[in-house]
Amino acid sequence: MSESSENGAAPATAGARDYRLLVPREWFRIDLMQDRWRRQLKTFVEKQTDGRQVPAELTRNVWATLRNTAEAGRARGAMEFYLLTLSRNGGLPASLLVSLMPPGETPADPEAFAAWIEVREGGGGARREAGIVDLPAGRAVRVVGPTSLDLHVVLPGGTGYLTLSFAAPVVGMSGPMLRLCEAIASSLRWVV
Repeated sequence: MSESSENGAAPATAGARDYRLLVPREWFRIDLMQDRWRRQLKTFVEKQTDGRQVPAELTRNVWATLRNTAEAGRARGAMEFYLLTLSRNGGLPASLLVSLMPPGETPADPEAFAAWIEVREGGGGARREAGIVDLPAGRAVRVVGPTSLDLHVVLPGGTGYLTLSFAAPVVGMSGPMLRLCEAIASSLRWVV
């Protein structure tokens, strides 16, 4: 496992100056706080298709989807983007987007935040379920859907949330993939 730690990506928070997160070596890390993130993403896509007979259109679509995900994430406070490097067909990989959600955008109380998500999700078709879990790093709002798992971990001092957004568009968020994502989230620790 590789460790994301004290990389300067996470802004200082009350009671913690950074975080540590253990991510398996098979996950390719892209630092969204650096200007070179597009090159890093392009390198990932090229490595995934190198030596394989992947249609050019699929490669372009994967590149565009991942680029759009990274750009949208950056606009919402994303700092790191991890991509699973085990995709055999050149399709969309499983991913993890680590974001800082400042106070004021959501309810500060985790129970109120989970209830707010439940109301917002309404009765849609691919409904996601929200609840509260206790992680070693603290209380978190856990939102799970068919292909996604979001964990909004309360920052030390209650100054917002660190959000871990996992996506598994091909295999779905169940079984071994769900357990892997939960294990990664459980490795989160604050650096004081």
